[in-house]
Amino acid sequence: MAIGKNKSSEKDKVVLAYSGGLDTSVAIRWLQEKYDLDVIAVAINVGQPSSTDDIISRAKAIGAVKAEYIDAKEEFVTDFIWPSLKANAMYQNVYPLSTAIARPLIVKKLVNIAKREGAKYIAHGCTAKGNDQVRFDTGIFSLDPKLNIIAPMREWVMTREEEIEYARANDIPVIVSKKSPYSTDENLWGRSCECGILEDPWEEPPEDVWNWTASPKDAPDEPEYIEIMFEKGIPAGYNGNRKDGVTLITELNAIASKHGTGRIDHVEDRLIGIKSREIYECPAAILLITAHRGMESLTVQRDVLEFKRGVEQKYSELAYNGLWFGVLRESLDRFIDETQRFVTGTVRMKLFKGNAAVVGRRSEYSLYDEGLSTYAEGDSFDHVSAAGFIYCWSLPNRTAAKAHMKDKK
Repeated sequence: MAIGKNKSSEKDKVVLAYSGGLDTSVAIRWLQEKYDLDVIAVAINVGQPSSTDDIISRAKAIGAVKAEYIDAKEEFVTDFIWPSLKANAMYQNVYPLSTAIARPLIVKKLVNIAKREGAKYIAHGCTAKGNDQVRFDTGIFSLDPKLNIIAPMREWVMTREEEIEYARANDIPVIVSKKSPYSTDENLWGRSCECGILEDPWEEPPEDVWNWTASPKDAPDEPEYIEIMFEKGIPAGYNGNRKDGVTLITELNAIASKHGTGRIDHVEDRLIGIKSREIYECPAAILLITAHRGMESLTVQRDVLEFKRGVEQKYSELAYNGLWFGVLRESLDRFIDETQRFVTGTVRMKLFKGNAAVVGRRSEYSLYDEGLSTYAEGDSFDHVSAAGFIYCWSLPNRTAAKAHMKDKK
């Protein structure tokens, strides 16, 4: 059966992840012409900047048979950001996965709409060289292996100028601003930037790369202190005021950005084998992950923390590599949730000239015992026991040393 026609001669449907930009706007008409499909355009808000016009009306004007806007910010925070935060998820210990963890949420919405509308196809605007194509395709197949995927950007060979000409020739209403040399992506958890001069890893990022954060040299000359409240590993508010997740992240982004916090310049390893120089701005993410680690250091036992570090690395790789909807990631979530039972309390952070440092922490579940730690009056540690402990601890090495000394004779 040819693409575009079903047995009743009605057109098949494709659900398109629609951003309102040039690529996905052109894709609506392209999917109709090349595959003879009815296009359902779906715009999903995970905290990106709002469009300057009504993109839903524009999608319909281009030719989409349906167009839908979904505000998914709250779900993004609850089901994707907070689990990642509890895992201290930082790909290659640097990148807080802001783009990566938004993709499975978008995929979930697209698949649900495809099922509701009886669509056989899902389309997205990912290119052939990036990680997002893997995240979209793998996520879709993980949720519904019967769906088919169309990726126009992997099929057509058009420059930006050719896309603009295609839009004009086909009366496609698009908003085209002055071409930036950079490719960017934004959501609540961060902003990414690549291309242009950034493709030379020797060149320092010019100041126009940074859109969210102040330059540390221009940041306030006085530090700002902020107290982050945690309940079972989840941020609950700051400075004594409880906040819902979306509001909390939005406000912390603004506060930390003012101090230049969250700038990241990273050469990362893409899943497909390419090294890529990426610029990220993740002010709230860096602030909250640093604070969360500070809270864990006070409330989680050493052996659990040590084991969790390996779990965190694996968790980050799974999210980055598009394997969010897998048994392993879901199982790691259960372990991580168990480690967060007592990660409750307050962390005091100091923001100053690009840095976010833990300078205080307290919790009713604190494992810090001043009587055991102090060298001053009130010391409750049993000093006599130390010698016996060291005897047993060093016994394997002492035994081996005696045996090995025979080889030197």
